[in-house]
Amino acid sequence: MSFIQEIKPGFRVAFFLILSIISILYVQVAQAAESSGGVPVLSDPNERLTKPNLSNLARFRVLTTSDFPPFNFVDQTGRLAGYHVDVIREVCRELNIEAKCQVQALPYTDLEGALEAGNGEAIMSGIAITSGLRQKFSFSRPYLFLPARFAVQGKLGLSGRAGEALAGRKVGVIANTAHEKMLGTFFPKLVAVPVNGQEELFSSLKEGKVDAILADGVRVPFWVASPAAEKCCVLLDGPYLSQHYLGEGFAVMLRKGNAVQLTAAVDYALAQLAAKGRLQEIYLRYFPNGFY
Repeated sequence: MSFIQEIKPGFRVAFFLILSIISILYVQVAQAAESSGGVPVLSDPNERLTKPNLSNLARFRVLTTSDFPPFNFVDQTGRLAGYHVDVIREVCRELNIEAKCQVQALPYTDLEGALEAGNGEAIMSGIAITSGLRQKFSFSRPYLFLPARFAVQGKLGLSGRAGEALAGRKVGVIANTAHEKMLGTFFPKLVAVPVNGQEELFSSLKEGKVDAILADGVRVPFWVASPAAEKCCVLLDGPYLSQHYLGEGFAVMLRKGNAVQLTAAVDYALAQLAAKGRLQEIYLRYFPNGFY
């Protein structure tokens, strides 16, 4: 008796409906990435959002950091720059509040406290959304999802789906991370080789101690294309997205007191930027190698 036959008749319709929804979502993400330069379009063309009136807004102070390139950094002129900085400036431009928009850099550990104390209206610094933070703050819609990616030794000539191409092969992964859990859950035929950190992970692949690695989809493409990799390796398959393991993506975190008006405004601006292609332009500006 097959797995499908073992399912009770009353649940078969729901089972196939879930499979259909998953298939549709996968196709939509793949098509969106293909049609937008490799980054999913984070907007629904049928969505209709009303532009909020922010005429009574005194100022919009967005807190970030200056030590997480290419997301946030200080450029050669001493000016705060980066992916997050450009996105928030585009958000302010879309909402016609450029004169009220201020971006301030603080140490990462000080961000949450500064927002709670009223020293800013929002944080845009790649903070992971958690249930605890949701109780204290409001979050916008996601503006970026961080996938996991495989990299393999180029000389192996592997191609196709990772689960099949890497079956029985050693795959490096940083121990006690979401990526290690993903590897065990979604790729049980691969042989996980836990390592102690990013440097050991990349060196293990480069030196041939493992055939492949699974890691953060932002860092892996950068490393593969960097001089440090010495053209040893290539990306394989993916990207892989998992809300359960990798979270809900990057979103703007706002004070609860401003939740209704400002969150709606940021949601509107992000949707407009995605629909007009400006969010994708900023992504490709800072991530030319892509991680989708």
